[in-house]
Amino acid sequence: MQAASRESYKVAAERLDAYVRGTDAVAVAHAANDLLAVAGLLRREPRLRRALSDPARSGADRAELLGGMLRGKIDDGALELLVSLVSGRWSAPSELLDAVERLGVEAVLASVEASGDLGEVEDELFRFGQVVAGEPELSAALSNPAAPVDQRGVLVGQLLAGKTRLATVRLIEVALSGFGGRSFSGSLTRLVELAAERRDRQVAYVTVAAPLSEEEERRLGASLAAIYGREVSVKQTVDPHVLGGVSVRVGSDLYDGTILRRLNETRNALAKR
Repeated sequence: MQAASRESYKVAAERLDAYVRGTDAVAVAHAANDLLAVAGLLRREPRLRRALSDPARSGADRAELLGGMLRGKIDDGALELLVSLVSGRWSAPSELLDAVERLGVEAVLASVEASGDLGEVEDELFRFGQVVAGEPELSAALSNPAAPVDQRGVLVGQLLAGKTRLATVRLIEVALSGFGGRSFSGSLTRLVELAAERRDRQVAYVTVAAPLSEEEERRLGASLAAIYGREVSVKQTVDPHVLGGVSVRVGSDLYDGTILRRLNETRNALAKR
């Protein structure tokens, strides 16, 4: 987002935090669903997107346009948050869409945080991403932009029925639409990171040839926390191709101590002789 859009989103995000503090988890979840439903509407209706972000209209005019459409049809708390968003300044209509979607995601995460399930939802999102990455046909089916989102959502619902929390399924549905313009896999990764951020944690993506024990994972997390100055959520990927050692990615930082990397370095060095 550009500066004006970031500032408008910040105001609405602060209002969301205030709303969450005074509202129970069930009501926050209802508001989250309404926010995401409006994001879907804006995705389908570019003319509405443009009207609600039009700098030639006053913020009050845009707020009245939105209220006239949605008042009585969605949760009052969700409507107030949306009014806060459309009253702000937006650098582009697409940035308003991204903001509504992001606010809906944050509301989902806030609702599961209030119910004490945020860590579990974070893990469920990551594990589902791992399952999809390991099944090329499933990955192709869920990532196919030519297939309707609703159709792909039905497939997700069938796969996860009774296996994950409802909030996890709802967030995966957001990923199917391409959260923030990302690919499906990129959307899942970003959602995992937002869940971790809400718990004030950094995500460390760890690739190993064989699973780390709980103690090994704990020690690695503690070492990384000492480096980054905050708690770290370790996400393991088991890949026998790395042969041994460990690769760790935290943000843009990569620590690759795998045997595969050392073999490749040796091979490249020999090739230059």
